[in-house]
Order: sequence, then C-alpha cells, then structure tokens
Amino acid sequence: MHLLIRWFLAPLVRLIYRPTVRGADRIPRTGPVILAANHRAAVDTAVIPIVTPRPVSFLGKAEYFTGTGPKGRLVARFLTALGYVPVDRGNAKAGLAALDAGRGVLEAGGAFGIYPEGTRSRDGRLHRGHTGVAALALGTGALVVPVGLIGTEKVQPIGTRIPRIAPITVVFGEPLDFSRYEGLESSAVIRRAVTDEIMDAIAELSGQEYVDRYHRRPGEGAAA
Repeated sequence: MHLLIRWFLAPLVRLIYRPTVRGADRIPRTGPVILAANHRAAVDTAVIPIVTPRPVSFLGKAEYFTGTGPKGRLVARFLTALGYVPVDRGNAKAGLAALDAGRGVLEAGGAFGIYPEGTRSRDGRLHRGHTGVAALALGTGALVVPVGLIGTEKVQPIGTRIPRIAPITVVFGEPLDFSRYEGLESSAVIRRAVTDEIMDAIAELSGQEYVDRYHRRPGEGAAA
C-alpha cells in the first residue's frame, strides 16, 4: 500500500494538479522535524506528504482505524500507509494524546505535520497558534519547518467532498531551531514566544492576514 501511494498515487496527483513547490530542499532529509502549516482545507493533509521529499505523519481519528470488514481494513491500511497516527480525540485527554502521538513520531526520528491553529481557517486569515507545536519542538529538540499552503481552499472549499482542479502553491521556509530554549519546555511564556515565532513565519509564507486570537470552531462560543 505504501509503495502504491508513493510510486503511483502521489505522481498521479502531482501530474493532475501540478502544484508549485518552493523550498522543499529546506526540509532536513533525516532526523526529527516538525512541519507546521496553515490550514485552509481538508485536502491539506494529503497535499503536504505528496510534495515533501520524506514521509510525513499526521494525526488521524482512532475510529478510522477500527472499522470492520474488508472496507474498514482497507481504510486502516490506506491511512497507515499515508502516515496517519491514530489518536482518540473523543475524551478529555485528547490534547495530551495528540502530543504523545506526535512526540512518538519525532523521538523515532520522523517528520510530523501539525496545524498550530487547531482547525481550518473559515475566514481566510491566519489565527493565533496553540502552543502544542512549541511543546513538541522544545521537548524533542526537533527543528520546525514552517509551511505556507496557498490555493488549497479552492481545491476543496468548506462543505464540498470532491476536490476540484485549481492551482496549488506550497512554500517551505527555513528551519527554525529553538535549541536556545533547551530545558525551558515547562515555561508557558517560552512556549508562547516559540509558537508566535512559528506563526509569524507561516504568515510570511502564506501571505495571510494574521489575527492574534484563536480561531473559533463551529458551534463554539467566543474565542479567547
């Protein structure tokens, strides 16, 4: 399944969409690295691995991996081959479970993709990042490569299921090294400073207007 995706599906998607990719050579080929991106569409999680020169793991809902029958097993194998890591998001400790899953990928020397905003942007702007990305970077010593996704919201607008053909641009920034903060992972001030630096880099790459407040998920009250 992994070979099918890597050698057939990914080249086919690149041929169809012909994404413009800049800065892919900035991604370290080995060692732990976090790819921190803006989030414009559900298709983002498929776009990044397709244009990245090394496998990238993302979080996936645990229930996607527990389906029964031939279809359920096929979906689980497909997601595993794509690099998804199952995590239970339906309990009070979902945030900690997500961080633990990401930490596991990084401690094994892998690449881990994350959207610091926590949800897709519904107004086109880049919103304040949650500090989980900083906790992962500080706790594992991983470099952070900021990623700017442009145009994916036109490929799969919110509310649509079938992707459309539209221009896509993916821009990778220079790796950010936060080793200067070694041992300060427990400091909320440091985690916020690191997260803000990452979000500033993403904003520069994506060209989005930055809003210094958390994005509100559908059905939620006012954001903090």
